[in-house]
Amino acid sequence: MKVPRCMSTQHPDNVNPPFFAEEPELGGEDEIREAYYVFSHLGCDEQMWDCEGKEVDNYVVKKLLTKYQAFFRDHVLGEDLRLTLRVPNPTVERAEAKILLETLESIPRSYDTASLFYGMDAAPVFEVILPMTSSSSCLNRIHSYYLDFVKGKERLQLADGVTVKEWIGEFRPDEINVIPLFEDHEGMLNAAKITGEYLDGKDIQEQRVFLARSDPAMNYGMISATLLNRIALSDFRDLEEESGVKLYPIIGMGSAPFRGNLRPDNVEDVTWEYRGAYTFTVQSSFKYDHEPSDVIRGIKKLRSVKPGRAAEIERESVLEIISAYCREYRRQVMDLVDIINRVARYVPGRRKRKLHIGLFGYSRSMGNVSLPRAITFTAALYSLGVPPELLGFNALSSGDLEFIEEVYPGLGRDLHDAARYANPESPFLSPEVKSSFEEYLEPEYDEGHMKTTEEIIRALRINRTANLQELILEAASQRKFLG
Repeated sequence: MKVPRCMSTQHPDNVNPPFFAEEPELGGEDEIREAYYVFSHLGCDEQMWDCEGKEVDNYVVKKLLTKYQAFFRDHVLGEDLRLTLRVPNPTVERAEAKILLETLESIPRSYDTASLFYGMDAAPVFEVILPMTSSSSCLNRIHSYYLDFVKGKERLQLADGVTVKEWIGEFRPDEINVIPLFEDHEGMLNAAKITGEYLDGKDIQEQRVFLARSDPAMNYGMISATLLNRIALSDFRDLEEESGVKLYPIIGMGSAPFRGNLRPDNVEDVTWEYRGAYTFTVQSSFKYDHEPSDVIRGIKKLRSVKPGRAAEIERESVLEIISAYCREYRRQVMDLVDIINRVARYVPGRRKRKLHIGLFGYSRSMGNVSLPRAITFTAALYSLGVPPELLGFNALSSGDLEFIEEVYPGLGRDLHDAARYANPESPFLSPEVKSSFEEYLEPEYDEGHMKTTEEIIRALRINRTANLQELILEAASQRKFLG
């Protein structure tokens, strides 16, 4: 079965709401319309459906097939196009643990709906993504639960001797695939090991794996996140060769340089930079903050570019650099935590989400300090004229930078794209950070964005915040991403 190359996601990093939205915060029926739109108009071949942190709609498949019959008659869901569910991780998200079970129970119902619609056996959903994967046990529990308790219930016998299968019918598909999503430092470094343990003893010929790019940037800094992705991609290449199982890595990219720097106009640069990745995510800013023709062209490139081979990497040298850089990055974030949280209250929402926990958060915490989610965190710092890509940069020596540029050739491009939106006069941009990146880059500052951040800083200083959200959106519109 063809593996998708371009996964549309529901990450709320967009400035502009899509034309079909009933209100700026998407939810409910808007996201049904979105799935159809990205398949039929933009050309994505996969939609990730988020089942954590919001009211879960277990009738997505039925609604899509009912509302858009003509399109889905010609494009079989589960074969030509994929709908892939991201489920809660019960090990971490205890408050949402039972949503996992509800979601797994919905998969056979979706199978029945699609089979009736197409007049043949059809599995519209057969994969789930497990966030914050930290062990093979987390993956095996989901795989086993589906086999033993969802599929397996058809063997149960009722009081009158009739089996559930005889009474209700078969529960299909017979099994599901579990895609591990690795989001933290240890997870990235052990991603191949955990995946190998999960594959052991199973008759699996192909396996998808997922690397986060946004949350590691917030936790450890942009450079650390990129280097950790490189290590994991290299390790996956080695695992593929050792195990004989074909691996298809997914990279979770946003449009801000801090969160991946994937935009319609730089697809070729980013796909080359992340050689070894097979599938790239397109988040809301990619889809809605650019001209539709540019978006369609960018997605077409994502789907057609030839996947590269992950490069070798000097693991120990990389980890030494990450350690020093991350330590300084975190120190600087701690210095800014109060103003980040203050500004975050005014960053507009773009999806209807409930608060839920995660690494250092989906309300995230560093030590005893809470921080907003990664998109809001990024938007808050950009609004202050302090792109988060620049934090910690002063910890790197010229020798470190030479080494990093070999492993991460796009470093200069990503920093340049970010630094243009810095405000060199911002009181929140430390002199040490400013001097270090100006020496490396000689940035050309965006005058319009700088002026808007000055107005934001002034409003905060005099505590006149009535139009602060409007100013934050104005700055985001100038960047073409919220956070």
